[in-house]
Amino acid sequence: MPESGGVSRRDVLKAAASATAAAAVAESAPFIGKVHAANEKVAYGFIGTGSRGSYLLGGQLPDQQHLRTVETGHCVAICDNWDVNLKKGLAAAGRPVPAYADYRQLLDRKDIDAVFIAVPLYEHFRITRDALLAGKHVFCEKSLVFKAEEIHELRELSTARPAQVMQTGLQRRYSQFYQAARDMIGQGMLGNVTHIRAQWHRNSNQRRPVPDPSLERKINWRMYREYSGGNTAELASHQIDVADWMFGATPEMVMGLGGLDTFKDGRDWYDNIALIYQYPGGRKLLYSSISTSAHLDSLQAQRQEFGEVIMGTAGTIEITVGDDRNPCMALWYREPAPVWTGTITKGSAAPIPTKAGPTMVAAAGARGVPLLLPRDSPEAADAFLTREAKFARRWLYGKGIMLPEEDYNPVDAELRGFLECCKDPLHKRPKADLTAGLNDSTAVILSNLAMDEGRRVFFSEIEQMGRGTPKPAIRT
Repeated sequence: MPESGGVSRRDVLKAAASATAAAAVAESAPFIGKVHAANEKVAYGFIGTGSRGSYLLGGQLPDQQHLRTVETGHCVAICDNWDVNLKKGLAAAGRPVPAYADYRQLLDRKDIDAVFIAVPLYEHFRITRDALLAGKHVFCEKSLVFKAEEIHELRELSTARPAQVMQTGLQRRYSQFYQAARDMIGQGMLGNVTHIRAQWHRNSNQRRPVPDPSLERKINWRMYREYSGGNTAELASHQIDVADWMFGATPEMVMGLGGLDTFKDGRDWYDNIALIYQYPGGRKLLYSSISTSAHLDSLQAQRQEFGEVIMGTAGTIEITVGDDRNPCMALWYREPAPVWTGTITKGSAAPIPTKAGPTMVAAAGARGVPLLLPRDSPEAADAFLTREAKFARRWLYGKGIMLPEEDYNPVDAELRGFLECCKDPLHKRPKADLTAGLNDSTAVILSNLAMDEGRRVFFSEIEQMGRGTPKPAIRT
């Protein structure tokens, strides 16, 4: 038997067996048919080959392969309106492909089935809209749209084209560990999840080098309201989506405080933000992004900058997504038994006095154990050596000698997932779909409004925002 507050072998096996639900299947009639046979590759174009775009295409380092390793698709063209980025894109693609300065020329090509969009936020909607109208499947980086009116317009446009894939770049939904965490919540293993705490902290001004002052806004566009949603869009969007996913709901209200306190360098977005979101049932997400410390006060301080703490009445998960060099890390803590402190009565009955001392001592903390993936769970059909290898890995995990690792970096998993959906759009739908992307953009827009106006902002307000003069009907 485990000690009180500990994690039993049965619990660990149950967590290891967690699996995510299958994606919903589209049932409406297609706008376009399948573009390839099952064994053919999806031809894609890439629009926006700056830092993020060239990273997704293949990166600049040997361990950054990404799209170059995804065998279900191949790049046939790239586009960027700056020659410096075009050169980066060509290097990342790993082979010569046509390069365009005008994205419309790329969209005009009939041999392109899908596009990846990794341009600055203020251009997301325009290019996504034009790509959908051109009949392409679309992967667009988060935050999906910039303004309230774009939420309504993109929802209408994409809904009218159900056979076209629309995926948002929210890669945590493609992490096996985050999927396991969501399954544990669904099975009740954390009890009632009431709070999530998330952060993305940096000790940096977040500036990129500018070789020519005239290029300041082109290079550091994330710092200016004209082009960006600030740290709410660039950082918090990932973790708001995690909370939506784990709670299985979207927020009802947000309040927050933003400050431009440290870096007085001409930027007009906050360099630190603190946000509180209320979800149905009184559940809350507590979020912070600061620029003066990269410390992460979870996961035994083994990581820096970003992570989430998912807190329930029966347990807690501390988790962070991985990158090219650091795998995802997730620890599960069983909630200690509650400490009895007496009963307080009402009316004429004499209350039990509350005393300092042993009755107020906090319960002992549980030791975190790594979340296990299904491949680490012994199966009846396993060969002897396979079973022994699984037990050996689990022993090493328990001793902290090694950690479980995912099959793919979640970035690669989301890229693979998109191309697989493009090959069979009627039966495969993205985990980070249009709804997830628009919910996330709604939260970004309303969070910034709450900080700017210093008030509680209710999410129902989005339905009245951006509703101007009626636009002509969209031709399908």
